[in-house]
Amino acid sequence: MATAKLYSGAGESKGTVDLPASLFEQPVHKQALYEAVRNYLANQRQGTHDTKTRAEVKASTAKLYRQKGTGRARAGSAGSPTRIGGGVAFGPHPRDYSYTLPRKVKRKALVSALSDRADAERVNVVED
Repeated sequence: MATAKLYSGAGESKGTVDLPASLFEQPVHKQALYEAVRNYLANQRQGTHDTKTRAEVKASTAKLYRQKGTGRARAGSAGSPTRIGGGVAFGPHPRDYSYTLPRKVKRKALVSALSDRADAERVNVVED
């Protein structure tokens, strides 16, 4: 049976207390812990990054120079991604990174974390 140190509200040690086996003596499920941490971090992401595409860049829409006879490569738009000052091809745009983790996986991760803490004797109980 897992035990934890019992403290009073003032911080004085008052002995130990037995912890319920259903929460604190379960096998540690590393995959569930990994998924819970990954979900938490993904939900913290803002997702406000943005770049301008060739359609959003402020550039002239006129053809840069005529199609033939210059000896140079064909060029149509100053906002092309290959040009300096042009838009970004396939750049990041705002999006929501959050997703919901299944309830059973959340529960398994919590029980795994509590069990792992209890094994390492890192659980303390504070009395009211």
